[in-house]
Amino acid sequence: MPAKKPAVTKKPLALKKPSTKTATKKVTVSKNASTKEGVGLPLSVVIRRRIEAQNARFHANDNISAFIKPGELEGLVEEVAQKMQAVLESLVIDTENDHNTQNTSRRVAKMYVQEVFNGRYVEQPVLTKFPNVSRLNELMIIGPITVRSACSHHLCPIMGRIWIGVLPSKESALIGLSKYSRLTEWVMCRPQIQEEAVVELADMLEKKIKPIGVAVVMDADHFCMQWRGVKDRDSKMINSVMRGAFLKDSNLRREFLALIDRK
Repeated sequence: MPAKKPAVTKKPLALKKPSTKTATKKVTVSKNASTKEGVGLPLSVVIRRRIEAQNARFHANDNISAFIKPGELEGLVEEVAQKMQAVLESLVIDTENDHNTQNTSRRVAKMYVQEVFNGRYVEQPVLTKFPNVSRLNELMIIGPITVRSACSHHLCPIMGRIWIGVLPSKESALIGLSKYSRLTEWVMCRPQIQEEAVVELADMLEKKIKPIGVAVVMDADHFCMQWRGVKDRDSKMINSVMRGAFLKDSNLRREFLALIDRK
């Protein structure tokens, strides 16, 4: 009989130790938000959650400054710049080798947050009021005030002029002449449509100075019609808001419209 083969002792398979290395995932942390609310979240999300917690609105033409903490606008610029860079890359623009677009994303971010949409992110300018000591009750016209805004449909520029008519009462508060321009700029520096912008401006003036009447006329070029779409260079939009005495008194309304020069 053939000799039996010696039994082979099998070594137990060595079990792989679990790797101690974990995949590192890039996390965008809000730069200036508090640690508690901002860990792992983009700053824009942190701000959005604050707004939603108060059931507040944050449409394109709304002011959200009450929900932005000191120093956070700089962080918002950084976030917008990152996302704008992604837009440029999706447009197949070689920002690494094209010296003209190497810093475009940051320039655009600063432009939107700090300039053309700044009326969304900063508080309303202080309007120092003083009593109508001389009991003025005659028509006052301020303008033309140059305005720059943006269409909320295409983010194309809206460039135009505004005239403001005020008929104060003897008890009305008065504000400095420059404050009309500052308030107008604050309202206009947002993405919006012209029809709503002039109504908002008229509402604020009524609330602040409580005149017998207030009128606002805006005449503007819309680049969403001139630069794109129908490409009509000559088209403009002119609209007006009449309140109080300007709405009721046709003679006062005619006097105001006759005195403003829209040429």
